[in-house]
Amino acid sequence: MQATGGDPLDFIGSLKTTTKVTTAANRIRRAIGFDLADRREFANWSEALREFAERAEDAGVLVMISGVVGANTRRKLDPAEFRGFALVDDLAPVVFVNGADTKAAQIFTLAHELAHVWLGQPALSNPRLNVRSDQKIERWCNAVAGELLVPIDSLRNEYSGQSPLAEELARLARLYKVSTLVVLRRLFDADYLKWEEYEAAFADELSRITEARGASGGNFYYTQPVRTSKRFARAILADTQEGRTLHRDAFRLLGVRKHKTFEELGEHLGAA
Repeated sequence: MQATGGDPLDFIGSLKTTTKVTTAANRIRRAIGFDLADRREFANWSEALREFAERAEDAGVLVMISGVVGANTRRKLDPAEFRGFALVDDLAPVVFVNGADTKAAQIFTLAHELAHVWLGQPALSNPRLNVRSDQKIERWCNAVAGELLVPIDSLRNEYSGQSPLAEELARLARLYKVSTLVVLRRLFDADYLKWEEYEAAFADELSRITEARGASGGNFYYTQPVRTSKRFARAILADTQEGRTLHRDAFRLLGVRKHKTFEELGEHLGAA
């Protein structure tokens, strides 16, 4: 970005923990264009996550999603240890999401880390929705992520207290393209559940979830750019073609070993 004269991103550090949560969520939503109407059109959580990441990258954030160390599928990342992290920089902020988590959970992690970027505060995060965090920044980022994904006013219009809770969780999770655990947290935030009720429901729902974590295999030309950030991959490809980055270094940065693979990756990303 420095070599190509990139402009600093004006949203880095533009929010404070004193900023009203709804205001903060609206600013992030407008910046990346990820509103509720769009999400309702997505077929599933994977599609919603992919589009969410694409729009964050279009806004200037490098989004990396991987469930393994480098390209080693035998070295999986444990969501119990961390779910994501954010590195703050005016030109090239980075959000990393642990791809070994469920797709629905990854969406919340991405939203949480984006809140850190807008706050201008780097972080290694393990957002836990069933714990009252004693860290002000983490509480604020969780609240902003929740409002970004499940606006409280919308939830109050959508929620039906007449149906069994499990059915409502499933329906609202499909509607907002988030995990049922996020929906549960927002129901608590909206005062539909007391803390004791929420804790019990959260424990039940957590034990019920059996969705497979992470992706196994897949097309290299689709998965590797997601791991490295498509925006970053395109920048490295272009920089290498212009002679500023050695092929040896580009191969290492992009996780490729052969020149043919490097060229085909460029073709797939439209950077050949």
